[in-house]
Amino acid sequence: MAFACLEDPTLERHFKGHRDAITSVDFSLNKKQLVSGSMDTCLMIWSMKPQMRAYRFVGHKDAVMCVHFSPSGHLIASGSRDKTVRLWVPSVKGESTAFKAHTATVRSVNFSSDGQSLVTASDDKTVKVWAVHRQKFLFSLSQHINWVRCAKFSPDGRLIVSSSDDKTVKLWDKTSRECIHSFCEHGGFVPHVDFHPSGTCIAAAGTDNTVKVWDVRMNRLLQHYQVHSSSVNCLSFHSSGNYLITASNDSTLKILDLLEGRLLYTLHSHQGPATCVSFSRTGDLFASGGFDEQVMVWKTNFDAADYADVLKMRKHGTHANGADYSDALETLKSNTDMNGAFNSMKQRDSGSGEIQRSESYRQEKHSVMDFGEVPEKQKNPEAIESVRRQREPMDESSLATTLQHIVGQLDVLTQTVSILEQRLTLTEDKLKECLENQQKIAQNKSN
Repeated sequence: MAFACLEDPTLERHFKGHRDAITSVDFSLNKKQLVSGSMDTCLMIWSMKPQMRAYRFVGHKDAVMCVHFSPSGHLIASGSRDKTVRLWVPSVKGESTAFKAHTATVRSVNFSSDGQSLVTASDDKTVKVWAVHRQKFLFSLSQHINWVRCAKFSPDGRLIVSSSDDKTVKLWDKTSRECIHSFCEHGGFVPHVDFHPSGTCIAAAGTDNTVKVWDVRMNRLLQHYQVHSSSVNCLSFHSSGNYLITASNDSTLKILDLLEGRLLYTLHSHQGPATCVSFSRTGDLFASGGFDEQVMVWKTNFDAADYADVLKMRKHGTHANGADYSDALETLKSNTDMNGAFNSMKQRDSGSGEIQRSESYRQEKHSVMDFGEVPEKQKNPEAIESVRRQREPMDESSLATTLQHIVGQLDVLTQTVSILEQRLTLTEDKLKECLENQQKIAQNKSN
């Protein structure tokens, strides 16, 4: 069995140029560009290449609430408080076409995976779907009874999910245009919602400080996180589907490990509320924006092999053990008592890792350059020191201690697998019993 090593995220770039709070960020497919929208009525296009200038796109008459790159990267959609949607060509000229999409503020814009459709959400309580070609209106979804903050297409384009200030998350069938299900578990407004890369789960951020993950096939709550101390404004799935990043009014970003159902990292990055966050399409970068008018780009640093295989397997619709990916997610979630025991063992070993990591980000935050890269020597001194220590020869006693630690960890994993096998056997027995009961019932009915 191969064990993947996770390294801490590092702050790579630090962009200043907006004159008001950042509302939305999104990467182009090739990661060469990052777009941000702001309350200052402008879009900014940032280049990931060092020393390349940024471009300011002016056109909206009021605050820009949302931005999204088309899958090809040839268009950017933006929505504004001026009630319009604009489609921009991300070039030096910054040309755009505008159309009045709603009768109130446009809160959300999202391209379908084929780039042919655009879904928009608004304070006029409606979700609208448009053909990108000629900006033709297709249909409207109107069962929300308060502002609609966010709307997204599923990866296959067959479903739409929306979240609202009416405290609900609604799932829609694009073909029938009907609401399939309403999720009503949030205790406050729901500013943001998104689909898991597999398309079988959704995650929603709430003003009740919580993040919830649902299975959209069973319409059941899979996971509930209360890791923030204030409203959660935005979230984004990692392309592997294993991780979720969130941004909150408590000024922090949180990275959640969905397979283990726990908090992995806390990043103290912004001065004031963190308003938006987004992983790049490949997951090796993520960007955040805040009330402090700053856009930050982070290198994820998750071991590439850890999720490259997952992405490869998802193309074939399977997880590492051959099962559907979201089934694995659901199974892990159902074993919360086992996960808790496993996590507590890991925490005893690692100490207060999240706190130490968060502190390092607070120290690192003040040493970045505007429109430039973080100096190499300041990127991750702990990691450099760790590599240096690893290169030094180990004496026999430290080697024995290390081997003993590895054996201990393998024992933990063996116990974990054993528990999972026992639970699987129990599940199979229950399923067999149910099938036998159904056969008996069917025989009784026929008699």
